[in-house]
Amino acid sequence: MTNYREIAWQGLWKNNPGLVQLLGLCPLLAVTATITNALGLGIATMLVLIGSNILVSLVRDYVPKEIRIPVFVMIIAALVTTVQLLINAYAYGLYVSLGIFLPLIVTNCIIIGRAEAFASRNNAFSAAFDGLMMGLGFTLVLTVLGATREILSQGTLFEGADLLLGPWATSLTIHLWQVDTPFLLAMLPPGAFIIMGLLIALKNVIDKKLKERQPEVATEPSVTRARITKVS
Repeated sequence: MTNYREIAWQGLWKNNPGLVQLLGLCPLLAVTATITNALGLGIATMLVLIGSNILVSLVRDYVPKEIRIPVFVMIIAALVTTVQLLINAYAYGLYVSLGIFLPLIVTNCIIIGRAEAFASRNNAFSAAFDGLMMGLGFTLVLTVLGATREILSQGTLFEGADLLLGPWATSLTIHLWQVDTPFLLAMLPPGAFIIMGLLIALKNVIDKKLKERQPEVATEPSVTRARITKVS
């Protein structure tokens, strides 16, 4: 029986693709200069994850093991192309902002990894739920990283939200403080590396604290047995 609570815990925290598996770091560090870009890429990746997991689970019994990886990649590529065309049609500004990193979702190790490790071994509903949780976990990391970088570099939140949600979303922009000269380090990939390292360190500290609060399991004392040989 599938343990959906464990799947959610694995995707959102324990085995988070961004903080633990460290997969998809290229787009994660490159396009998270703002929270809008982070949300756009995260949602696109999550949709591809859910779709690819469902399709891989449905065809797993019909694909020979020798060619399963090429078949999985073709499925992922078709879904990425579909998502890319939809973003191009309905959120062109975001499409331009994400640039090459949108089609590069095809090469994201998170997607092919979940297809091989989980979707190819479980039913479609469980695979879809796994894709949702892994996608949400990845999107959360992107969002926190994007928000932190945007605040440090520009002093704003949701700058350019209209690229994702339409013209009405310009009112969502929050100006926290006035920035005369943007903090360049936070805007560039080296700053993203530093902030990402701090997020990983924070997660490790929280995990350590949680482990210390867990009650210790009592173990039975071991009994040492000696063998006595009688010498006549």
